[in-house]
Amino acid sequence: MSTTIVNARIFDGHDVLDATTVVIDGPTITAVGVQPPSGTQIVDAAGATLLPGLFDAHVHTNKQSLALALRFGVTTHLEMQGTNTRPHRQHIEEDDTLADVRSSGFGVTPPGGHPSELFPEGFRPGPPAGATGPGAPEQAPVMPFSTTPEEAVAFIPKLIETGSDYIKFMVDDGSVEGHPGLPMLDQRTLNAGVAEAKRHGMLTVAHALTIDATRMSIEAGIGGLAHLFMDRPHTAEIIEQIAASGAFVVPCVVLNASMMGITGAEFATDPRVSSRLDKPWLETLRSSFNHYPQGDITDVLTSVKALHDAGVDLLVGTDASVPLPFLGGLAHGASVHHELQYLVRAGLSPTEALRAATGTPARRFGLTDRGRIAEGFRADLLLVGGDPTTTINDTLNTLAVWRRGNRLAGHTA
Repeated sequence: MSTTIVNARIFDGHDVLDATTVVIDGPTITAVGVQPPSGTQIVDAAGATLLPGLFDAHVHTNKQSLALALRFGVTTHLEMQGTNTRPHRQHIEEDDTLADVRSSGFGVTPPGGHPSELFPEGFRPGPPAGATGPGAPEQAPVMPFSTTPEEAVAFIPKLIETGSDYIKFMVDDGSVEGHPGLPMLDQRTLNAGVAEAKRHGMLTVAHALTIDATRMSIEAGIGGLAHLFMDRPHTAEIIEQIAASGAFVVPCVVLNASMMGITGAEFATDPRVSSRLDKPWLETLRSSFNHYPQGDITDVLTSVKALHDAGVDLLVGTDASVPLPFLGGLAHGASVHHELQYLVRAGLSPTEALRAATGTPARRFGLTDRGRIAEGFRADLLLVGGDPTTTINDTLNTLAVWRRGNRLAGHTA
């Protein structure tokens, strides 16, 4: 039986439509703006807004986190370091209680380079829980440790073979994380790795937290920046370089705030947040990384606005990982909504912020089946009370979530 959502305000991933009905049949949106077909199940969305399922374009995730994200209406995770590559996620793709996921596998970095410095001495993070499933191959992930152009080039086909959906490069000397002098890719090695990935038709993304690392990444021809620099205010030159390159930026303002010691405690007081998080996640959200207290969040927000004004595609991402207080200020699902609030605080309109969590990441990562509400697209949908196209906080008023047309249990509409 099909389902028809009626009387909805519809944000289609780019704009608010005049239409008020959406028909779902199986995993697909089959019609928009039509009369409900005979025999359909009706969902009355009067006073509510229907959105495409949200993206988190920067996560480190596992099965439990994918379930948590979906409860917040996040239907797609883009993993920026982890094991949820193609051979390891069939069980996820077929489980409509979990957000879907795409993954870079592990990022190209020198031995001892980022992110090894983030973990306390003796802490060894293992593969994410749920990263393997029934029928998943027993295959060790590729750890592309590279110190020369030749090594970086040789690792690219191996990453592609083992199922990386895009290729990530770590460009980080540890200065922001309180570990200056960390081994870092040099320009020649970065250039060679990016060129080889592009030769294979792969999207490339870079971890870069400083203006200098950002400049290196842009010079190498990177496709997207998985962070926004936080070491100093932007210059007109760096904004122009990013805009001219065509690269997208995932600002991860929530992460930058956490690095500066700004916790998510105030955000966590919202019962729409706290009621969906267990104690470990609440403790994590109320904590922070606090590695760069000398940073200024106002500089970050001003840079976000400058990039937006220059026409750079911005994508919502959080860098959420696991519920540990030293990785704090973040929680899967919840922090996507916090990031949306930060983007509006930076000066984007609510509609512009919503594009950054829906249509834009789908387009930039080549996921042409989602991120929009239109005939033929996946029925990954979020229904919220109120109007987040004018009041961004309304994204937290979750009434219903659909993943491939299957409605997640536990909501009220």
